[in-house]
Amino acid sequence: MAAEEQGIPVLLAGEPVPDLAAHLARGGGEALALARGRGPGWVIGELTLSRLRGRGGGGFPTGTKWASIRDAGPGRRFAVANAAEGEPGTFKDRALLRHDPYRVLEGLAIAVAALDADGAYVATKASFEPEVARLRTAIEETSAAGWFGSIPVTLVLGPDEYLFGEEKGLLEVIEGREPLPRLFPPFQHGLFATDIQSGWEATEAVPSGTAGPGQANPTLVNNVETLANVPLVLARGPEWFRSLGTDRSPGTVVATVTGDVQHPLVVEVELGTTVGELIDRAGGPRPGRRVQAVVNGVANGVLTGSMLDVPLSYEDLAAVGSGLGSAGFVVYDDTACAVEVARALSRFLYVESCGQCRACKFGSGEITRVLEALGAGTGTEHDVEVMGVRLRSVTDQARCYLATEEQVLVSSLLQRFPEEFALHLEGRCSIDEPRPILVPKIVALADGTVTWDQHQAAKQPDWTYA
Repeated sequence: MAAEEQGIPVLLAGEPVPDLAAHLARGGGEALALARGRGPGWVIGELTLSRLRGRGGGGFPTGTKWASIRDAGPGRRFAVANAAEGEPGTFKDRALLRHDPYRVLEGLAIAVAALDADGAYVATKASFEPEVARLRTAIEETSAAGWFGSIPVTLVLGPDEYLFGEEKGLLEVIEGREPLPRLFPPFQHGLFATDIQSGWEATEAVPSGTAGPGQANPTLVNNVETLANVPLVLARGPEWFRSLGTDRSPGTVVATVTGDVQHPLVVEVELGTTVGELIDRAGGPRPGRRVQAVVNGVANGVLTGSMLDVPLSYEDLAAVGSGLGSAGFVVYDDTACAVEVARALSRFLYVESCGQCRACKFGSGEITRVLEALGAGTGTEHDVEVMGVRLRSVTDQARCYLATEEQVLVSSLLQRFPEEFALHLEGRCSIDEPRPILVPKIVALADGTVTWDQHQAAKQPDWTYA
């Protein structure tokens, strides 16, 4: 069925929702009532039937994730909304929170009910001031309306570090520490757990106010967009959700398109829409230019201009060595040097690496060093050999996915643009005047205008700023 007949957009439909009353007038609250009336088994069954997958980047089946938390054994349960958006090129979580934070909170309230959770958290960056204001008001309204019963909902404001958005680093921040990812995932070692010590800092054996020793406290962490889909799945049914998108990747996705396009935007489209069609929504490349590369965050392989007919689905993007991720697509036209793109994004991962895993921090630094040398025309074949070794070993004993991102992204640029790297070994570039590439970390996006983070380039490997 055509997208227009299905009523796309769904999550971003209509005008922004100003308050809880407006959300209820649009049918909000119905899914929460159904969840409470029919019970956890029904909720998780519907999510499983819908085939909804996590929209934060991992793409894990939502029903399976909720069931794993429910069935994870003894301990308290917690539910967390991850609104700590930090993936370069992405603005979709902030767009959703500005449009309707109540739908996100309804999804969180359903999770609390389905898991019989003892607490709920919404974690976002302190610098996201418009979103923080909206969330404060929405949490007050929904709590007063009894959406969470007697369960407290805590808004946690964290730092701008990239790893704050990583679910294990996120839990550390909620507990009052730096975003240094712990060893085990939340379903094995959740909030205020007392079973093992797996973080950077030692903690009390039995923290005040928690259960006794040996409690893993399985914790659900879901992205904002994932939670926003939950009420729609329950209210409209899994069959409705599966009628959108593709058979294996149903539903819609909220995508961000920026870079060398005429009208950068956040847009909701059906999964199965091609990358090229998405870029066309942003007005296409700049006049007289062609698309050379498309980078989807820093967690996926790069797409070339010859791959724009690939559908936006988990399976199709994986088949060409990329991924859906958080659907933050940065377009680079034929005035961008692939070596400079690799350098900028590798340096981002290097400075954002927390330093707990030596192979990650040291390896990312060495890879960045080689790319800087190649960009300056001083790189040697030995440097490239060193980079190859570090790309293979950078993931050794890594606590989180950052090292894999370094490996996947830089390797894909090497594989897709080998001639460009070879030219730089000769001290040349295919572009007469290659331009410096900023890390596409978005501060604001409205009316076709992007504001980039100008401070990221000054960030140092110890998380200070030059």
